[in-house]
Amino acid sequence: MTKRLAIRVCAVWITAVLIVLTVVTCISAAEITNMSISNTEENLILSVEVDGAFTDRLNEAVMNGIVTSFSYVITVTQTRTLFPDKQIHEIKLTNTIRYDTLRKNFMVRRSWENYRPLTTDSFEDARRWMSEVSDVPVIPLESLKTDTRYKINAKAELDKVTLPFFLNYIFFFISLWDFETSWHSIDFIY
Repeated sequence: MTKRLAIRVCAVWITAVLIVLTVVTCISAAEITNMSISNTEENLILSVEVDGAFTDRLNEAVMNGIVTSFSYVITVTQTRTLFPDKQIHEIKLTNTIRYDTLRKNFMVRRSWENYRPLTTDSFEDARRWMSEVSDVPVIPLESLKTDTRYKINAKAELDKVTLPFFLNYIFFFISLWDFETSWHSIDFIY
């Protein structure tokens, strides 16, 4: 083996190790917490929070003006013993954050609040608004059968970050920001 080939092999191995270490350190420990259900006279209501979604890289991306969205996928399934569970309803909620670098403020829009803009100068408030879903009607109670077992499931994920076309080639590693929590469930009998 020539010295030049040995150097190339070492360079490839070092690059591979650095990529693996980067991926491992960027894996988010995001998880669903504080999930609760209640009801009104008409609807089943859900509240849920995500912890650990904002990594240093994601914070940096937001502070640089990159629009970022979290999606919350919520399903309601009927729990059955002899047959597989039956999904009876699914909704997807989206929270989007945008930092205005000129005005120095954050705007959060949430689909479940008709995309009404919430504006703040505090990054902490904006992150909290992004990381929670509060009192969302999930399914009308008339769609549920009495004395039947159900399960409400929720997970959160960072939507794919869309960069301007010319930056896609420079920041090919942007998918390292992606996260998806595992499903979190609550069993209940209606």
